[in-house]
Amino acid sequence: MNFEKQVISRSGNVCELSGATEDLQIYQVQPSEGNSADDFILISQNLKNQLEGSVEVSANDWRCLNDSMWSEVSAVKVVAYRMLDQLKGEGWPNDLLEMIYLDEAELTWAKAGMEDEDAIKHIDSNGVVLKAGDTVVLIKELDVKGSTITAKRGTAVRNIKLVHDDPTLIEGKVDGQSIYILTQFVKK
Repeated sequence: MNFEKQVISRSGNVCELSGATEDLQIYQVQPSEGNSADDFILISQNLKNQLEGSVEVSANDWRCLNDSMWSEVSAVKVVAYRMLDQLKGEGWPNDLLEMIYLDEAELTWAKAGMEDEDAIKHIDSNGVVLKAGDTVVLIKELDVKGSTITAKRGTAVRNIKLVHDDPTLIEGKVDGQSIYILTQFVKK
């Protein structure tokens, strides 16, 4: 069945995530049967390409989730939740993830389409999984390359960021300087 007219009518012919009015596409939020308009959203081509993985995800393109996560349309909230979870290494999505409300069915739908098993996990020296925004403590004195700074053992590094493509690295600030730190030298 074709639910395109219902989705366009529901959305007011604007992207249900970003509010864009040009280059719009119908997108089926998986895993869903596609049996009703509630399984689809109207989305800009740019965001659709990022969702489908045909182009690299640009975190700034998704700042629109700050508004769209409050949508009354379940499919929109599901996509918002998934993208906020995917981008949580950026830092800013963490607050939004804590605020977003999904009922039990929506949360189940959102998690069914997420790839947790293949996700990169950042693990500290004690085997604890690190998350963006955590505070860690250095367990070893570290010389900071390209600087005269030596990060002392016991130094707290607050509000860390995860390096998306390397599970052995985190980013944090020591003495006001942003540095990369190997996860084997920190503990939560």
